[in-house]
Amino acid sequence: MAGAMAKRKVMEEPGRISALWTGELPDGVREKIRHILENACAAGYRPRVFFRADDIAADDEHFSRLMQLFAARRMPLCLAAVPGWLDHLAREKLRRYDPASPLWCWHQHGWNHANHEPEGKKCEFGESRDRAAIRADLLRGRERLALLFGDLFVPVFTPPWNRCGRTTLETLAKLGFQAVSRFANGDPPAASILPDLAVNIDLHTRRERDFRQGWNNFFEEMDAAARSGCMGFMLHHQRMNNAAFAFLDILLSELESARVDCCTFRELLADSRG
Repeated sequence: MAGAMAKRKVMEEPGRISALWTGELPDGVREKIRHILENACAAGYRPRVFFRADDIAADDEHFSRLMQLFAARRMPLCLAAVPGWLDHLAREKLRRYDPASPLWCWHQHGWNHANHEPEGKKCEFGESRDRAAIRADLLRGRERLALLFGDLFVPVFTPPWNRCGRTTLETLAKLGFQAVSRFANGDPPAASILPDLAVNIDLHTRRERDFRQGWNNFFEEMDAAARSGCMGFMLHHQRMNNAAFAFLDILLSELESARVDCCTFRELLADSRG
């Protein structure tokens, strides 16, 4: 009962809305996006672009709106599903979105999105847990998603809060996971263990409190990502409002017409294998 209540609390709480979405979109947003993309391409970068949507489970209004937007724009989306929040009923509800579409990349987002750290930053798979417990949760999460999604499940692991310890990275590799996906420059480094298909642009969990400063920081982050050759956008649909959806639609429309390569983890994994 306690576990079910915790699950319900996490899934239903929308979370704090980022300062970016507390007012009308700034003038010239579309032109700024276009300028960043054109400059990166002109400099020879031609970035690869992917979107990772976290905390996937319930088929609520925000999730439905997100899926409809990506489907309408024919834009790929990597969906980080929380195994402990999903069951066969939830899986059946996802049928309306054509889960077998090549646009979608279903992968694992922790086990139950629960914090196990006694102090400090939240983490489900940190070093305070023993190896056996970590392995058990990773394995049962993968088994549940494999049962629910079959061959559609892609063995990539996104840790809740973008954090995990070295023990988790090593265990993921031993269990046959092909990559991890955290935020850029994640610690500990994963390169010697697994590819890290890192996101580097945060849309909805930003910490700025000032609207203008938030937008300045966001566009700087987006420009740096474009010039790195890979733009990974992190989404949290529970923290989206009308302004956030309006911006996302503009962003997707500009990416459609830009000289960029929009992809999922499947293509990024193929590249990492050479």
